[in-house]
Amino acid sequence: MPDYEQDLIDVAWPYWECEAEIAKHFFAKATDEDHIFYLRAQLWKELHPVDGFFNGLHKELSKVVDMYPKVDRGIDRHDYHFLLLQLVQEFNHYVLLADIFEYLMGRPISPDDTNQLPEEKNLGDLRRSYVEQDDPLLNAAVGFTEGGGARLFREGKELSGSTVNEMTAKAMQTIYDDEQDHYMEQAKEAISHIRSDEDLQRMKDAIENISEQRVWMRAEMFRGAMTKQGIEEFIADNNLGTKGSHI
Repeated sequence: MPDYEQDLIDVAWPYWECEAEIAKHFFAKATDEDHIFYLRAQLWKELHPVDGFFNGLHKELSKVVDMYPKVDRGIDRHDYHFLLLQLVQEFNHYVLLADIFEYLMGRPISPDDTNQLPEEKNLGDLRRSYVEQDDPLLNAAVGFTEGGGARLFREGKELSGSTVNEMTAKAMQTIYDDEQDHYMEQAKEAISHIRSDEDLQRMKDAIENISEQRVWMRAEMFRGAMTKQGIEEFIADNNLGTKGSHI
């Protein structure tokens, strides 16, 4: 059987690594004001993980309450438990990052402190455009791209020095531990839907489109970290096109 799993990773790799590079540049010179700006956007993402499947923590929590009477009566308890764990993890990520925001602001956080940036909205719209086609193959592509290979958190967990860096490193270590293996799990799900070269190409196209939009989302969030030209050159330089070159 062809190594479809590696094919999918190879497509996403330059974009994931570009997210990491943007974060690396950002954290190297970020002011408190820069941290506040990105946290407003990242906190919105944690509260509203809208990707075509999830529709914000509030709606998802309401949904699991309604699902509870159906556990082992049509809803598998293992699936239900997994969903609960996902929601707890997402909220814990919000808690950890909100603590950093409050430290920087010197006051309690309020609902008005988070905001959705335009490129994040574009990303959500793109994901939904695939999910709304009700195609299991495209749904799997969306799932595979979620989290960008945890590259932001891989970089953030290595920070040290200032109090805000130490707090960020602790938060991002937790998020990284939660999400680092997700793309491999999703890859196994994705390849189960590939039956032909045409299927593979459709999935690769969707993964590339979403992964590229994730890069522009991060570029806007980490304002000024890298230029548009620098981003495009980085992606081109890392798009080696060599099967099996990425692990």
